Amino acid sequence: MSSVLFDIPGPKARARHRLIMIVSVVLTLLALWWALSRFAAKGNLEAAKWTPFLTADIWVNYLIPGLLNTLKAAAISVVLAGAFGLLFGIGRLSENAVIRWISTVIVEFFRSVPVLVMMVAAFGLFSFNRVFEASINPLAAVITGLTLYNGSVVAELLRSGVGGLPKGQSEAGLAIGLTRSQTLRSILLPQAITAMLPALVSQLVVILKDTALGAIITYPELLTTFSQIGSYKSNPVPALIVIALIFIAINYLLTTAAAKIESRLRDKGRATIAKGTIGPPNPVDLKPVEEALIAADENVLHERYRTPDK
Repeated sequence: MSSVLFDIPGPKARARHRLIMIVSVVLTLLALWWALSRFAAKGNLEAAKWTPFLTADIWVNYLIPGLLNTLKAAAISVVLAGAFGLLFGIGRLSENAVIRWISTVIVEFFRSVPVLVMMVAAFGLFSFNRVFEASINPLAAVITGLTLYNGSVVAELLRSGVGGLPKGQSEAGLAIGLTRSQTLRSILLPQAITAMLPALVSQLVVILKDTALGAIITYPELLTTFSQIGSYKSNPVPALIVIALIFIAINYLLTTAAAKIESRLRDKGRATIAKGTIGPPNPVDLKPVEEALIAADENVLHERYRTPDK
């Protein structure tokens, strides 16, 4: 017996897989035991170091303000990166060679520069030229770095998504009288965005995590609070673990929401096709045309092979 993707393992293969699984579980448990023992040896498992997180003081004064700053930077960066990616993604697909070349240079340049380098450069630029107030410079630098890098990635995702669609999609749009820009905007982009939604969501998760780099330029985001809490309560390791769990929870919720949105979009597309809403709005009855063609063929045959009069 075999499936389409792989051969069904036999008794020896199943026994080998069970052995590998057991060894993996044992090694994982040993690593976890070693980590917990090291934490215990350093006193990081003492109740006194974890109870501060059950009080309102730590959450109100440290964790919640840091989380709000993280979400604020991420939300603004997501909107700007989406606009940046859509603009230059369409630019890379333009028929105009100049626009296509400029868009390609911008996208490839900002994709190649590390996010932290762009944040530090933007922070120095804003501070030296007094573009913003001193209190806003760190936030503006974080948003600038995240927007330029992730916007370039989004642009490349859109370009590759459109390029991965069947060629018949664009040909169908041109065949019904749409221009190339109308075909791109009305037919190709909606399909590309739906197809690339998982990759786009993973990029949103990257934006959220990369806000932690703002600690280098004194932006008071969530990760920055672990050192403050550690100095205040002498528990930096528990603080770091709690902050990591917060990041994991937010990213999990974001990924789950995106998966539901993707599923709903795909189901809506299937339902639309099933209802027949895609296609000519006023179907033409071809039966009279077929009858006329058949009658014409019969007349031609009759005229060609009729018996001459004697």
